[in-house]
Amino acid sequence: MNALLRAVDVHKSFGPTRALDGASLSISAGEVVAVMGPSGSGKSTLLHCMAGIIPADAGRIEYGGGDIVTMPDSMRSALRRTEFGFVFQFGQLVPELTCLENIALPLRMIGTRRKAAEARATEWLGRFDIGDIAKKRPGEVSGGQGQRVAVARALVTGPKVVFADEPTGALDSLNGEQVMRHFTRAAKESGTAVVLVTHEARVAAYSDREVVVRDGKTTVPELAT
Repeated sequence: MNALLRAVDVHKSFGPTRALDGASLSISAGEVVAVMGPSGSGKSTLLHCMAGIIPADAGRIEYGGGDIVTMPDSMRSALRRTEFGFVFQFGQLVPELTCLENIALPLRMIGTRRKAAEARATEWLGRFDIGDIAKKRPGEVSGGQGQRVAVARALVTGPKVVFADEPTGALDSLNGEQVMRHFTRAAKESGTAVVLVTHEARVAAYSDREVVVRDGKTTVPELAT
C-alpha cells in the first residue's frame, strides 16, 4: 500500500540535545499508527515534524508529492488548516466558545459560512453522542466530553491525517476508552489516517500497528511467538 505520509531519516536537535536521530515512519490512508516510547524518546517531536509544526534539521517528510521539510511556512500552514487535524492532551478548546462553535471553528477559518459550519458541527456532536452539550462551554462539561469535542473538531474538515498527541493522557481509563472508540471509528469511516502518540498500551491497542521511538530512532516491535 502506498504511503500517504512518510518521514525518512529525520533528524532534529534542540541546542545540544538530539531529539530525533534518523527516525522514519510511514502511514497509509485510513491507517491508525501508534507511536510509542518513554518520556523524552522523541515521539512527540517526530509528530510535530511530520505535521510541519516544527522544522526538521535533516531528512525528508513526503506528503502530496512534496517535502514538508523544505516547504515554505505558508504552505505548511495551509496544510495544517486544510489537510491535517490535531488533537492534544488537554483539548485546547476555546473557552469563550460553545462546544458547537469550537467544532465549527476550523470550518469557519477556511471560509465556510456560519450556518453550514454549525450544521456540520451538529452532525459531529451527534456522531460522538454529545449533542446535549452543544450550547455549553468547555468549562461546563466533563473532561471526556471535552476531549470528544476536540476530536470532532479535528475531524470536521475531513482531513487526510489527524495527529493526536497523548489524546487520553488527561482522562481516566473509562473516559479514555470512550474517546478512543469514537475517535478510531470516526477516522475509519472517514478514511482519515491517524498518527497517535501514546505511552499507554490500552490506547495503542486501538491502532492498526505500533512503532516505537527510543533515543530518537524508530523501530517496529517484535511480535511475541
